[in-house]
Amino acid sequence: MVSGTGCALADFLYTKVRFNSNVFQQYTSKKVGDGGLSPGKLVFVEELERYAGKSYPLILSDIINCSSFDAFNIGGPALVSLINASQLLPESEFDVNFYGCSGDDDVAGLIRSFLKKTPLGIQHFKTMNNLKTPFTDVLSDASYDNGQGERTFINNIGAARDYTPEMLDDSFFDSDIVCFGGTALVPQIHDHLTYLLIKSKDNGCLTVVNTVYDFRNEQLNTGKPWPLGTNNQESFKMIDMLIMDCEEALKISGQQTIDQAAFYFSQQSLASFIITNGSKNIYAYSNGTVFKAMELCQFPVSDAVVADLSQTSSDQRDTTGCGDNFAGGLIASLASQLKTSCLGEFDLREALSWGIASGGFACFYKGGTWKEQYRGQKLEQLRKYQDTYLKQIEGDES
Repeated sequence: MVSGTGCALADFLYTKVRFNSNVFQQYTSKKVGDGGLSPGKLVFVEELERYAGKSYPLILSDIINCSSFDAFNIGGPALVSLINASQLLPESEFDVNFYGCSGDDDVAGLIRSFLKKTPLGIQHFKTMNNLKTPFTDVLSDASYDNGQGERTFINNIGAARDYTPEMLDDSFFDSDIVCFGGTALVPQIHDHLTYLLIKSKDNGCLTVVNTVYDFRNEQLNTGKPWPLGTNNQESFKMIDMLIMDCEEALKISGQQTIDQAAFYFSQQSLASFIITNGSKNIYAYSNGTVFKAMELCQFPVSDAVVADLSQTSSDQRDTTGCGDNFAGGLIASLASQLKTSCLGEFDLREALSWGIASGGFACFYKGGTWKEQYRGQKLEQLRKYQDTYLKQIEGDES
């Protein structure tokens, strides 16, 4: 059984935004942690309001020129990654469950209706009365970074602020694999992450942590490494797979470059870690505890995905949820390999191939979660990218 908790919310996607426009620049961050918008990063509604000196509905109306959102989707590093994992794993062999909360508003109804059409188990998805469901407005500029595209995120934590470790019952810790996704957007879970990881390992779980930009700690302790719970060193010892993007890796490690951050993490007690970097190389490492030992390596992005993207118009591309789906592909592979291999013999390259196929495929549809028309459809779509990627990297690791 795979169980996960962390960030889950409604994504409202706006695709007609241009980050170089005059109106967007009015709300752009001038210094780290000031509450302004920044491509690739997240800000909280209340911080953006303070920065701009006006209410959020007025800010959003300015940026989108009073247009409506282009798509509603499920969002959040926990929920999106687990949905992807549930779509890739055979339902007869794997239970994938989400533990989290929504408010009791109309947005919660949209999320629950959507989730019922996925294989993900939601019996532990609580309703918090008289609270708003967490949401993120995703502003997407497909032309940014020479056509690679980028997003910026404006988040309202809502009910997630009141979700506590006590709400994770014994069934969560009875799982084979537990996942903590984007817990920086669920403050009480994030602040107790060390304790939750220790409890997970005491119960024999494999642990996965995939991070998100920690705006809260960036503001509270600007210039200092971000915490993963109460003690990073103790948390590292309990993490079997840590998944970060470049910015998150720099902030957690306190290093200045991605090479320095990757080396830093390779010297910690982590069983394995992966650092993504947009369209640039991915860093990966395993100490041999779960996956076979692998020195710090760099892996390219998928040539097949890049080629197919070059034939796709910019208004059809969207990078929302790429990182979350990447994590979901890794989780699915970890679960599959737990069925067939012994600890220490898992193949990190195999896991990466599913992560990269999942993240790459997410570029071809709007929003983080792909709606299957029938069970197994997404797996069929990903297989060609996963297979061609394994052939691409054969003998190509640096």
